[in-house]
Amino acid sequence: MNRVPVIVLGGIIVAYVNAISTYRETKVKTASQGQLIIMLYDACVKNLDQALELLKLNAGEHKNPANIEKISRAILKTQELITELTVSLDFEQGGEIAGNLFSLYTWFSKELVEANITQDGSRVQTVRNLLDDLKSAWVEISLKSSADTAGKAITGLDIAG
Repeated sequence: MNRVPVIVLGGIIVAYVNAISTYRETKVKTASQGQLIIMLYDACVKNLDQALELLKLNAGEHKNPANIEKISRAILKTQELITELTVSLDFEQGGEIAGNLFSLYTWFSKELVEANITQDGSRVQTVRNLLDDLKSAWVEISLKSSADTAGKAITGLDIAG
């Protein structure tokens, strides 16, 4: 349950909303479909980076059971994000590309299950690198799409009324 901090001023209760949370919410609500996909990839990479860092800390004699739980949470969060990417696929418009992405996402999920069970950093690293490559491709697509859309908007503008 999320609790919102409350400040009492002159008998009036004023809810304090975390500015960062509000910014993120606005960013998501106003993002294009391409930007949302990039955000999902970013979150995947961030979670897998966290898992990799914890796996390094847990290597050798320095095993900490608390880190194992944190590693698992980061990997599971990534799997949830990959599920979001999977359900966002449009097989009618995406055709072969959507099918290939579906296969990749399925493979990522299987790899992450195995990596989580075995605490295998190399599997996590492989998935992380591939997700980062896909994110880079989406960034390029998004930039090109934005440039194309911006150009069309400018040429279609009728200021004469």
